[in-house]
Amino acid sequence: MKQIHHISIKISHWAGSPVSFAIATIIILLWLISGPIYGFSNTWLISIATITDVIIFLMVFSIQNTQFRDSKAIQLKLNELISADQKARDSFIGLESLTDDELADLDQEFQKLLSELERPAAFHKLHKTIKREKAKRPSFYEQAGQLVDHLISREGQ
Repeated sequence: MKQIHHISIKISHWAGSPVSFAIATIIILLWLISGPIYGFSNTWLISIATITDVIIFLMVFSIQNTQFRDSKAIQLKLNELISADQKARDSFIGLESLTDDELADLDQEFQKLLSELERPAAFHKLHKTIKREKAKRPSFYEQAGQLVDHLISREGQ
């Protein structure tokens, strides 16, 4: 089992490297160049689809393994910080095992605490500036509408 874990780590590191991207690009270019040779046949199309499907299938598990390992390492580091700080609540260790509803309740508790905190004048000034800038900026839907209008007007020319 340790060997599989070690191989998975190596694959994840290699797959994210510029060298692997370059190799993948070269393979795709070679496949495209070979199209006329094979007359763009169904076999030619299926070959790249099959190869990429197999690679994607394996990479999904490798990436999931890497994400799980990284997440676990972060949780352990946070647990260490919580246990080392006397002001931190030890009950926060293992928080990741709570249900979504329990996490939502905890989030609401923190939102309430944040709203009760007294903020310095600089924070209020920054908040007002952000609100002013946001009010000047068109909404996402307005921006999308402007873009569509612009594209339509260019198309008519």
